Amino acid sequence: MAKEKFDLEGMQTKAVYAAKELNRTTAISPPIWQTTTFGAETAEEFAEIAVATKPQEFYTRYGNPNHAMVEQTLAELEGGELALVFGSGMGAIFSAIASQLNSGDHVIAQRNHYAGATTLLKDILPRWGIEVSFVDQTNNAEFAAAVQPNTKLIYVETPVNPLMQLTDLRFIVELAKAHNLTTICDNTFATPINQRPLELGIDAVIHSATKYIGGHHDVTAGTMVGNKDLLERVWRFALVAGAALSPFDAWLLLRGLRTLGLRVERHNQNALALAKFFETHQKVARVYYPGLESHPQFELANSQMTGFTGMLSVELRGGYSAADKLMSSLKLGVRAASLGGFETLVVHPASMWSLQLSAEQRAATGINDGLVRISVGLEDETDLLRDFDQALA
Repeated sequence: MAKEKFDLEGMQTKAVYAAKELNRTTAISPPIWQTTTFGAETAEEFAEIAVATKPQEFYTRYGNPNHAMVEQTLAELEGGELALVFGSGMGAIFSAIASQLNSGDHVIAQRNHYAGATTLLKDILPRWGIEVSFVDQTNNAEFAAAVQPNTKLIYVETPVNPLMQLTDLRFIVELAKAHNLTTICDNTFATPINQRPLELGIDAVIHSATKYIGGHHDVTAGTMVGNKDLLERVWRFALVAGAALSPFDAWLLLRGLRTLGLRVERHNQNALALAKFFETHQKVARVYYPGLESHPQFELANSQMTGFTGMLSVELRGGYSAADKLMSSLKLGVRAASLGGFETLVVHPASMWSLQLSAEQRAATGINDGLVRISVGLEDETDLLRDFDQALA
């Protein structure tokens, strides 16, 4: 006998049960549908599936039962009508942005974005005759002044990588509605546990699911959640872009989602403790973390976030040599790209993004040689503080 449907309220409960009905087996951990294609019983059935939107069992580039379970869970967590999965975070960003635009259109973006997104906005879109204006995300007046008759999209990221600046999402929604613009927000750093832009009126959110959604440093993926019409348009574009996710990677994402609420709670706790430690240390010139009262946008953070993420950056006195010495002296933290997983990772943004961003671009966005970005892991708080204390010493 099928169980009566139960309304889910808590975020961690949703992460566990939101897609349970899509598991047609009795296995608690669902199987991996490791197949590229699915058979049809009749010509009529095949013809019907071939023209369907997001069929689960036709061809895995179109969809797959493992995709469907991740998508339903994310849609429930973010509060969206529909979700999509992609082969990478950049696959999600590219498909989300490019699917909305034509030659002659205009986009409003931030001066600070993830480096890959910045390359797309600064170098690729202009080749296709698409104009992009870059504004200070902390200045609402700059967003308003940037609107043009041909503006179609406002693309934001909050908190932003790596300087943890925030965008006023309520203002962005009001501005977009006044001018009939589409809004997309990169919610990777916050996760739906800490921030839900769709509830504030944003049209769609994207994630590099490689990060907190997967959470275990073992999967590369992207996701997008939003209203049905917009997401179906993105899906049709992504089919041609080829940004497909493998069934096994979708299974890994679902595995990661099961503990998202628990993991993010610990990430938040550890990051806040570390940020407070850095704030009083004489070798640290500045701490970038929205959970600190000293953060210039602390009130905004409190108004649109329920937690402040496991990401922070610190600017060390002494420039590159001090930054390198800190990273080299850690016993627990590892010098590695990416973020949002179980183990603390540290990077030197000015070095990591030297390929995508020129020295002038890095300087303009505040990414200087003394900056270290820290993805705080799930270690015990005491051990983390001890490790960074000895590394600074």
